[in-house]
Amino acid sequence: MLSRRLFLKSSALIGCSAAAHPMLSSIAFATAPGENRLVVIILRGAMDGLDVFQPYGDPALRKLRKTLSAGPDVGAHDLDGFFALHPSLAGLMPLWRAGELAFAPAVSTPYRDKRSHFDGQDMLEAGTGTDLEAKRQRDGWLNRLLQGMPGVQSETAYSVGLDDMRILDGAAPAKSWAPQTRFRLSAQGQRLLTHVWHDDPLFRPAGEQAIEIINEGLDKIETEAGPTREAQALARFAAGRLNGETRIATFSISGWDSHARQPQIIDRALQRLSAAILTLRGDLGANWSRTTVLAMTEFGRTVRENGTGGTDHGTGGAMLVAGGNIRGGRAIGGWPGLGEGELYAGRDLMPLRDIRAHAAWALRDLFDIPPDVLERSVFPGLDMGENPRILA
Repeated sequence: MLSRRLFLKSSALIGCSAAAHPMLSSIAFATAPGENRLVVIILRGAMDGLDVFQPYGDPALRKLRKTLSAGPDVGAHDLDGFFALHPSLAGLMPLWRAGELAFAPAVSTPYRDKRSHFDGQDMLEAGTGTDLEAKRQRDGWLNRLLQGMPGVQSETAYSVGLDDMRILDGAAPAKSWAPQTRFRLSAQGQRLLTHVWHDDPLFRPAGEQAIEIINEGLDKIETEAGPTREAQALARFAAGRLNGETRIATFSISGWDSHARQPQIIDRALQRLSAAILTLRGDLGANWSRTTVLAMTEFGRTVRENGTGGTDHGTGGAMLVAGGNIRGGRAIGGWPGLGEGELYAGRDLMPLRDIRAHAAWALRDLFDIPPDVLERSVFPGLDMGENPRILA
């Protein structure tokens, strides 16, 4: 699998950062006791929460964003009289009405001011309180969760596409798969290759992965053609595992970096996110009622639009929550306001809650993890605070 470092060396002209590139995605799984299921979707590139969940009831929004959509009168879908859902997520409105969709506005990791995609993503996936700790931490918060859960058996993790999945870095083995992969190899050919690479320490792991993909039929996942094809494939693959022994899945959806032409950029990214969630809901069937989906991004974007029809790297953002076992149809947490004196550093949405606290409480209620383990080991240095009661 192509490493992030090697990819960077060979990709100098792909835009703001390889960390925000729309062709990078990963997926990983683990088993756990019980019937509850967790899906963590990492939204790489810094999703603009103010555009996805538009606080049109805040009078300052229209002054700050004169061309970006802002409310039901320009096509967004009213949620509660204050927030509206971006038009590209129209397919999720039935989930909102059914109490299966919610969001937490004004959240962020403790990452501040440097606004680097890689540093922000490392901190989000490492689950640490500072970017320096994230660099020192060798594993991700989901991997540390698995290490601290009794009765957990790590399933082989798959990294899909080109990117590494820091959130599940750790002792568990990892393998790679891409939705576009196609293999044709007979049983006799498999036996011959196994004999050839048996004593080769470099080629043997890759060959074993290829044969596993062939035998599991991962290359035959059916999806509809179009821009959401890979997102559907990721979600379909995840749902298939979650309908078996898997209880925790995580994958990433990239393409959220919207410095220019934000309406076009965010429309494509939201289509992929919507397709992934709806595919999960459809393919999980009865298991959807035991599933919680957390969609998290490394940081938000500036409250003011820039001169090229986009927004720049910011601080406070939003977390999307979905699933059949959540208390949906609501905004989780408070609202800091967009007026003068209410912004972070005079330019960004002020974060009111550490996004790690929402994830920690979801883990507490899903898997009965003690708060002291979550605050000490899974998310070092976190103060979980009050339970937002994400689950029903």
